[in-house]
Amino acid sequence: MADAVIEAQAATPKFEMKRHGASDYSNDCRAVSPGSYSASNIAGSAYKHQKGEKVIAITDNHGSVLAPVPVAPVNETDMVLFPEGLHALKQVAKEVGLDLKGAYLNLDGGFDSARNRKCIFNAELIPNIKENPRNRKTTKRGRKRLFNEAIHALRLGVERTFAWEDKFKRLLLRFERIQQRHYGMKLMAYTLINLRAFCGA
Repeated sequence: MADAVIEAQAATPKFEMKRHGASDYSNDCRAVSPGSYSASNIAGSAYKHQKGEKVIAITDNHGSVLAPVPVAPVNETDMVLFPEGLHALKQVAKEVGLDLKGAYLNLDGGFDSARNRKCIFNAELIPNIKENPRNRKTTKRGRKRLFNEAIHALRLGVERTFAWEDKFKRLLLRFERIQQRHYGMKLMAYTLINLRAFCGA
């Protein structure tokens, strides 16, 4: 599976925010039914001034979801959440007998850290992460990190998976206050998305 490309996305998280009157929602936002601030894993984002949660979806280059998605409050950083997602990916690959050795793992700059790169190398994957400049005024000294721009362009395929997920109205407007129930709905949606490949859709 050396030519495979795996994408992970959480830098453009799926917010689940409470409805405020007749406000409009952008494509990467989802509404939460009124009074559901007490739901677990719901937190505020100081960047976008919304309350919600984020998911990390690890997909292949066809848009199929490969692993259960970690769910966390939106104020959690992506770098901290990634090891959990990678562990879930390795568990699924082991159970189904999928060889991921030599596959590229596309990530955006929000996942750029020495720890995440080491975890990916230890899993025998190739990290393809765009380096995060972190407000540097000059170029970072030292050896250039491995990065393939052409392969990294395929990372946008995970947005297609999120678009497929938006077709499920139960997830587009959240009514469940119990996190486990809402997470189960997400798993059902991703199962149906993966079923498209077997049905020839």
